[in-house]
Amino acid sequence: MVERLTVIFFIALCFLLGLNLILLPWISFGTIGDWGDNYLLVFLSQKSGFPAIQRTIASNWFRGAVTGLGIVNILIGFWEIAHFKQSVSILKSSAGSESK
Repeated sequence: MVERLTVIFFIALCFLLGLNLILLPWISFGTIGDWGDNYLLVFLSQKSGFPAIQRTIASNWFRGAVTGLGIVNILIGFWEIAHFKQSVSILKSSAGSESK
């Protein structure tokens, strides 16, 4: 039962992380600010002396790359759903070999 829950939580993590990585680069956060103009990023680029960090992260190609990682996470979640029994059996066999 623990193995099934582990796989289910991993699938949920893949979908939640993927959804966040797809949406967050393209929406404004209100009080936090835009993706490329948030307080932590401005502070980091000013303190490090590299203003190119902020310009790079704010660029559309970087946002697209982060969105691509989100799509990969969603695809991993679907793959895990399709191979659910196989993943559970692998976890069961690895747990059995560790207890010996």
